[in-house]
Amino acid sequence: QVQLVESGGGLVQAGGSLRLSCAASGRTFSQYTMGWFRQAPGKEREFVAAISWSGGGTLYADSVKGRFTISRDNAKNAVYLQMNSLKPEDTAVYYCAADWFGRSWYNRNEYDYWGQGTQVTVSS
Repeated sequence: QVQLVESGGGLVQAGGSLRLSCAASGRTFSQYTMGWFRQAPGKEREFVAAISWSGGGTLYADSVKGRFTISRDNAKNAVYLQMNSLKPEDTAVYYCAADWFGRSWYNRNEYDYWGQGTQVTVSS
């Protein structure tokens, strides 16, 4: 079992940057594909980025490609999301999630464990 705790959210002006962290417990963390999702008020939870168990593969939603970078440190049981050039439309609660099989990184239904989320607000 994996427990996930996000941190690093906050209020930032458009064009600014934030770095989200997700701390994981559990000895099998390094075997999971890890993803970041976000949910804005009144909208469905959507895929943002994912990274393979080794860190060698990454995938991004078109809306964040070139602005966000996902990374992980298996020695620290952590995954990160560096967010640059933030826009008001990036405002949402951001969740990290763990996927054991890694078959469909976009699909939130494939993820087995979720954190509680961290709020990101981008002002214009």
